[in-house]
Amino acid sequence: MNTPRPRRFAFVGTGHRCEMYVRAVLGQHADAGTPVAWCDTNPIRMQYYDRLVAELSPSTPVPSSWAPDDFDAMVAATSPDVIVITTPDALHSDYIVRALAHDLDVVVEKPITTTAEKARAIAGAAQRSSGRILMTFNYRYSPRNTLVRQLVADGSIGTVTSVHFEWLLDTGHGADYFRRWHRQKEMSGGLQIHKASHHFDLVNWWLGDSPAQVTALGSRRFYGAEHAAEHGVDPSARTSRELPPSDPFRVDLAADDRLRALNLDAERADGYARDQNVFGEGVTIEDTMNVLVGYRGGAALTYSLYAYAPWEGYRVALNGTRGRIELDVCERPHRATADAEIDPSSQEEGASTTSASEVRPRRSTLRLQRQWERAVEIPIPEGRGGHGGGDAMLLEDIFVGDAPDPLGRRATWTDGLRSAAIGIAADQSFSQGCTVDVGSFSLPL
Repeated sequence: MNTPRPRRFAFVGTGHRCEMYVRAVLGQHADAGTPVAWCDTNPIRMQYYDRLVAELSPSTPVPSSWAPDDFDAMVAATSPDVIVITTPDALHSDYIVRALAHDLDVVVEKPITTTAEKARAIAGAAQRSSGRILMTFNYRYSPRNTLVRQLVADGSIGTVTSVHFEWLLDTGHGADYFRRWHRQKEMSGGLQIHKASHHFDLVNWWLGDSPAQVTALGSRRFYGAEHAAEHGVDPSARTSRELPPSDPFRVDLAADDRLRALNLDAERADGYARDQNVFGEGVTIEDTMNVLVGYRGGAALTYSLYAYAPWEGYRVALNGTRGRIELDVCERPHRATADAEIDPSSQEEGASTTSASEVRPRRSTLRLQRQWERAVEIPIPEGRGGHGGGDAMLLEDIFVGDAPDPLGRRATWTDGLRSAAIGIAADQSFSQGCTVDVGSFSLPL
């Protein structure tokens, strides 16, 4: 998306994730262009970003604010070059299609969408438009994950035949998905789409392959009103602020200036509560899942996720015809209480939150063991900034985009569809108890 002139950016969805992009275009990447418009259902959230622009770049005109129904009028009035989409997941496809109809470039948060029907609409729009879509799969840019891609590409373990991927969300980060809009499957598609799209994309990218069949089991074993009694929580409590101060799942939005301004103060405009009771009514997503994916090239993925672990991180093993790669990542060794808007993967790779005596220290370990050889540990370069250093490099690609990309880290709309297709198929398998043929979605994968 590199052009010789500064570009004009319109931001659709002004929640938490939007801020990373706004800060980038007002700060390190100010030469790339300027924000010209906000589009959101909530005027108070847009006013938060008005103040952020005034604070970070007083000489930049405050962008105009628009309601979602006025998207086309916004485009006509502000002439953006790029639409940055950070809405709830189920709404991504609508704005992608509408932006591409104007031949605009699109930067969209993962997942690209939540249903096969919406995926087909995106594919059709992308094939008709001169606009381009950049998926923001920042996990590709994390040094540890890039090294895995390099080892596979170099043939270090021969042909990859199977991948085992275990992801643990702890009772802070994992619970947060059950406080917010993500708890409703109609909005997020479930964690197998919203969260696991990162992980499925990594495997697709590491293998350089597309999914063919998916079989999955999913259930809710911890959160939701049906488990409230087990945790001594009143399921009729709408928000966590109604829980006792000592409850580990209570969060205090008022105690954080940013959360208060962006969320608590914004409630009066639309009634949306960012701190809903994780054991209350209305939770429709799963918190426990196991997914088996067969790839066109013959490899298989076994994937598991559970969202109430005592520590946070992931473990990956790639088995090949000449050896094995193992990646172990501890992003947080334990949780004491709940915190709002916590994502331990957004911390710096080299950061430490534990003492030297911690049994499970926060760190990443990458091992390569070829057949008939001893295992060796591969040094991981220190990442600086969010998601193990991935966010900064992703933003460089979004706002500059002219660096060499030998490993293909820049993700396209087809990469987004491949990742989402696994989660969509997994959800179908959850409900129907069958193996799902990804080809039945009629997508150009």
